[in-house]
Order: sequence, then C-alpha cells, then structure tokens
Amino acid sequence: MIISIEPKTEQKYYSVDEYLALEETAEEKHEYHDGEIITMTGGTTNHNTLALTIASFLFTQLSAEDYQVYISDVRLFIEQYNRYTYPDVIVVKGKPIYQGKGTTSIKNPLLIVEVLSKSTQNYDQTDKFDAYRSISDLQEYILIDQYQYYVKQFAKNQEGKWVLSDYIGKETVLKLESLPLEITLQNLYQRVVFNVGE
Repeated sequence: MIISIEPKTEQKYYSVDEYLALEETAEEKHEYHDGEIITMTGGTTNHNTLALTIASFLFTQLSAEDYQVYISDVRLFIEQYNRYTYPDVIVVKGKPIYQGKGTTSIKNPLLIVEVLSKSTQNYDQTDKFDAYRSISDLQEYILIDQYQYYVKQFAKNQEGKWVLSDYIGKETVLKLESLPLEITLQNLYQRVVFNVGE
C-alpha cells in the first residue's frame, strides 16, 4: 500500500500594509493577528439584532459631544498585540484616536461589546479578551449570549483589576460600570427569537 503525504503548505505572513490594502477590496472582513489574516464568519439574525439593539441604545442615550458609538465596520487596532479586530460595538469617550491614515481603525475604546456565537465564544472570552485588556483606555467588556438571557460583564475597578458580573434572566438589569446607563435584559433581547435554526 502506498500512502501519499501531501506537503504542508507554508503559512503566509502579511505586513500590516498588505493586510490593510487587501481589506479595502475584500468582500468579507478579516482580522489581523501579527502577520496572520483570519477570515471572520457570518452572523445570525439574533447576533445582528442584539448588536443593533445595544448599539442603538448606547447611541440614543449618550451625548454625541462626549461619546462616539461604532458598529462592526470600524476596526480596532491593538498595539501591544499588533492585531486588528472588528468588535460588534465600540464606545469611545471624546474623540476617536486613529491608527494610521484614514478613519477606519481606532485604538481608544472605553467600552467593547461582543455578541457570542458558538464558533467564536471561546475566542471572545479568552485570547481576544487577553488582547483587549492590554488597551489602557478600555474600562468595560460586555459579552452577550444570543441563545439565552445571559450577559457577562467585565469591568476594570479602581485597582486596575477586571471584575466579572453575570446577568441571567429577562428581568435582570444590566448596569454598565463605565457609563451611567442600565437596561433590562428583557429590553435588550426584545426582538430575539430563541431556538430558531439551531
């Protein structure tokens, strides 16, 4: 018996300039991880609804002069990790600080929100959060489960330590730590239909 062993394809690494140039013409979005380009998966309707709901809530409640709210088309640059990501929602206090030329990549988020998917939930809570914590401006990280009434909140306290709070059940009130805002999970999930297409 002859066993054919395919040669391993060599991993290609890209410079930041190459990545940004490719991203300008790409039909889908990609993250950049210190030389590697990672294709982002598509989202569900529940994912989209939750991201839109929390972004709309933040946008209408916050003063345009003091805060900016961005959705997933705006890139986040994480300098310490040489990484670009596309968070579902970003809140910036004051004016955005841009990375490089143009207005597509920022680097000073106050708050980041990610809606969890089955394919990305481990990454969002581990490696990605490790990178996010290196951003000095970041004060709060919100993770929204799209399959049940469940939100995880990581907030940086006065000692610089990240504190986890869990919010479970539709009557629970999510109280943000970095902003003077709160919302019930019932309102956050008002247009979400659970168990569809799973």
